[in-house]
Amino acid sequence: MKGQEVVLTDMLACRERRVNIQNEYIQRYHCPVISFCMNIPGPIKTNEQIKKAFLSGKEALFAVLQKENIPILTQTEFDEKTGNEIILTVDYPADKIKELTTELEENHPFGRLFDMDVIGTDGEKLSRGVYRKCLICGCQAQECARSRKHTVAEMQAKIEEMLSQQY
Repeated sequence: MKGQEVVLTDMLACRERRVNIQNEYIQRYHCPVISFCMNIPGPIKTNEQIKKAFLSGKEALFAVLQKENIPILTQTEFDEKTGNEIILTVDYPADKIKELTTELEENHPFGRLFDMDVIGTDGEKLSRGVYRKCLICGCQAQECARSRKHTVAEMQAKIEEMLSQQY
């Protein structure tokens, strides 16, 4: 996979920034937060194909929010070597938002690569109603990740295959 490599400290700083923004928005607006980034294993988190997939997901997310008349109170977006990311504050029940984002993750052509977290007003991330499927074998993704059933190279090859079929 081509792109600029990141190191652990880059990812930790990115996560810390994300959590700080999420907490700030929850405290300020007392509404749920959507945090959308891509789920890309390995040291390369973005490139032109991944960015196109992210933008496709962003368009789909905004279309769903508009269709459901869900007000967006804040919007912060990042385009960095750690990946593309958007953080939204929305005035809508967190559990309903989670249903909508899970549907996108399950049905969009790149949905398996989407990481759409919904954080409730209590600061807790909502869980999905269904487990995520592994990109490679279709089993429960958490189990494959925990057991390291597939290598990063295998997962990257599968992601490149998915992206190249669309672009």
